Amino acid sequence: MSTRFKPKFSIKKGDTVVVITGDDKDLKKPRKVLEVILDKGRVLVEGVNIVTKHTKPTAQNTKGGIVKVEAPIAISNVMLWDAKAGAATKIKRTRENGKLIRVTKKSGEVIN
Repeated sequence: MSTRFKPKFSIKKGDTVVVITGDDKDLKKPRKVLEVILDKGRVLVEGVNIVTKHTKPTAQNTKGGIVKVEAPIAISNVMLWDAKAGAATKIKRTRENGKLIRVTKKSGEVIN
């Protein structure tokens, strides 16, 4: 991603999203965002893009071995879930009392 301007994404940590493209595509199963990686434009979504990671034994993990973990996917591959409409939706930002709030375009619901 370009480092000249800081990107503005409508998805934040803790939001519920649906995966709209890729191997884990499911437009009806909302999942939780665990982390947003701003500089790379990627998100870590619960139960999506599971990869196997080989770990060495350490003081905390004396066994080591093969562990299954989530890997980040591109932020363009997910869309925010609107619980009221029961579907994926786009976001618009509006100013209310001097604060930016996120509003869903399908139902007009305010996202906290």
